[in-house]
Amino acid sequence: MAESRLSTIRKQRIEKIKKLRQLGINPFPYRFDKKHTCLQVSKNLGKKVKTAGRIMAIRGHGRILFFDLVDSTGKIQLWFQENNLGKDNFLVLKLLDVGDFLGVEGIVVKTKSGETSIDVTSFEILSKAIRPLPDQWHGFKDTEERYRKRYLDLLLDPTVRSRFETRSKIIRRIQEYLDRLGFVEVETPTLQPLYGGTNARPFVTHLNSLDVDMYLKIAPELYLKRLIIGGYEKVYEICKDFRNEGMDLSHNPEFTMMEFYEAYADYQRIMDVTEGLYKHLAQKLFEKMEITIHGKKIDLSGKWPRVEMTVLFKQKLKIDVEKSTKEELLLFAKNKKLEPKGNESKGELIYLIFEHLIPSTLVRPTWVIDYPIEVSPLSKKHRLKEGWVERFEGYIGGEEICDGWSEVIDPIEQRRRFESEQKAMREGRNDEAHPVDQDFLVAMEYGMPVLGGIGIGIDRLTMFFTDTWSIKEVILFPILRPKGAKNAGKK
Repeated sequence: MAESRLSTIRKQRIEKIKKLRQLGINPFPYRFDKKHTCLQVSKNLGKKVKTAGRIMAIRGHGRILFFDLVDSTGKIQLWFQENNLGKDNFLVLKLLDVGDFLGVEGIVVKTKSGETSIDVTSFEILSKAIRPLPDQWHGFKDTEERYRKRYLDLLLDPTVRSRFETRSKIIRRIQEYLDRLGFVEVETPTLQPLYGGTNARPFVTHLNSLDVDMYLKIAPELYLKRLIIGGYEKVYEICKDFRNEGMDLSHNPEFTMMEFYEAYADYQRIMDVTEGLYKHLAQKLFEKMEITIHGKKIDLSGKWPRVEMTVLFKQKLKIDVEKSTKEELLLFAKNKKLEPKGNESKGELIYLIFEHLIPSTLVRPTWVIDYPIEVSPLSKKHRLKEGWVERFEGYIGGEEICDGWSEVIDPIEQRRRFESEQKAMREGRNDEAHPVDQDFLVAMEYGMPVLGGIGIGIDRLTMFFTDTWSIKEVILFPILRPKGAKNAGKK
């Protein structure tokens, strides 16, 4: 909408506010005793109702007007007749616009056209909108503007609101499932003296009262493990994580993560629990085991296969990575235009090739198991294969759905892993490496039980169950570049 036209409309509506005040009407009152939703109104034919909502359409002329009133449950038509309201009250309706909030009382009737309506006997202005709503039929043409003004996106497109309602249901059903299995939901610090739990660059802030730098949580893992050491046997957390990384269709610097840990379990047990969780969510959300991913129907029922990463390399790429040299893998990666840095270890090259070439081929539900030790700093050494760890990732429809493992419980081994990561960081091989967390290592030295754990992104989980493949579509207020900000910035 042109700024000049918007300015004119704002002035006109502000003038209407003045007129309402001159009539002794407060256009921004304090409360309204709403007794019925729009959905409930439609089920009370012949009865007196009292409801409220936003005006989304105005039509009619002369002594009869029709409004469409919308609330969170749906839409109802309002029928205003001058004979019922009186001339003075009816004239007040001329000061209303689409976007205003209105409270009404009246009898639910059927109009001559057969539409259920409220024959309004009294009304109250509850809020006067100064700006006009965008065209309801065309919505936003600019996708980024939808994200910046999510409140209008939600208002104009019911499918957007439905998607976020699904997200809320997913969180509640996760809690329901894990609580039933005896897990305890906990909270761990968002501000931490040292970041850890995964490989990622952190956000740094400063705590003035202690005059120390702090980090925003990149993962809850190390604190959840402290709780296991402290005597909990099953814990989980649904929390905000912050990683100072790039943004794309599946990454946002601020996101929601769920992690759970179970004592006396290994990665096989964690896969069992997680597979059950996905099936539970599908049943509760859709009342069936079939979901749609990228337009394809996928059946979640039955036992999901568990396939070693090395086997997938042989099946999909015809490579035996266990026998291949680092140089051979580096050449293969370059030929596939994967842009390796050149200083990766063999395990890092294996994972680089895997994550770029294999996941898209995994359409049916599949557990990929046993990963290179170099890319899994918190995973336990494989009990049979040297250089590999007991880690898994779940894939459905070509999309990664989760990441879990048998946990390292040997404090000496964990220290060695941390120090190896630090060395990789100093040598410039990994700028997202895990720092040495001395406090966590001390906690481990008091004894940690056999342990399995997993992390599942709530945002990606919502993408998965709504078949929506942009993370900005499942975060109510995603991070965007501020208007007018320059493209370049400090690294």
